[in-house]
Amino acid sequence: MNQHLLFAIAGGDLRQQRLADMLALDGFEVRITGFDSSPYINSGAKAFESLAETVNGADCVVLPLPVTHDGACLNTPFSRSVYLMDELYRSLSPGQLVVGGLINKNTYEKAKEYGFKIIDYLEREELSVLNAIPTAEGAIQIAMEELPITIHGSNVLVIGYGRCGRVLAKALQALGANVTASARKCADFAWMRVQGIRTAHTDNLRNIGEFDLIVNTVPALILDEYLLNKVKRDCLIIDLASKPGGVDLSVASQLGLRVIWSLSLPGKVAPVTSGEIIKEAILNIIAEEAMQ
Repeated sequence: MNQHLLFAIAGGDLRQQRLADMLALDGFEVRITGFDSSPYINSGAKAFESLAETVNGADCVVLPLPVTHDGACLNTPFSRSVYLMDELYRSLSPGQLVVGGLINKNTYEKAKEYGFKIIDYLEREELSVLNAIPTAEGAIQIAMEELPITIHGSNVLVIGYGRCGRVLAKALQALGANVTASARKCADFAWMRVQGIRTAHTDNLRNIGEFDLIVNTVPALILDEYLLNKVKRDCLIIDLASKPGGVDLSVASQLGLRVIWSLSLPGKVAPVTSGEIIKEAILNIIAEEAMQ
């Protein structure tokens, strides 16, 4: 990897903060903006106030995960300033490589309009697989803190058997939980059988009232009014799905159910590990782009 690469990191949470540290320690030149209120200081990264100064001439511009919450402003939880997405678009150069997480449709359209190249690092398979580990650990941490019973011996339902669901179900099983996972694909049911996980179909959760803990990983409404009415009142529900989530929060509140919607868990429970995972994905992207 060319050590003379210049990285510009614009906004983000502790994951991007740690990413800047690691890239600087690796010998890369790193510029940052949007971290003026962070309790952590980047070693070796140069802080700039404006987006234009930060991204000017950068070989790779790194944006947050998600890039924006509202479509108008860059996601900068550690900044007192507001950075407009339109300002970012105008600051980027044609052909410049930009990477970010959960990139929305409008940003892709702006990439075509302004000519910069944008890639979603969250769609990288290596990142998604490894990111499932801190997500699963974070969900288990929440369950241990919130449940009045042990994980061991509890009845747990994991909705969805993708990367996160698979890692989470196995980790809960290792702790002694009676784990059921739901899915829709025959291949997923086969993997559950191989791993000794009880199976359920996501469209037929008729036994949902049996569980002490329900963890949803599907980013679509699964736990609707019908199912929530069948859930035990002392059951804990953890929703790991990105917006719009998988739980009807209004109905759950009316029923007195405990729901914890935990977004971006990797950045909260393991920012260093998560930063390393993002770094690996970004360096892989750069290497692949260089080969084209």
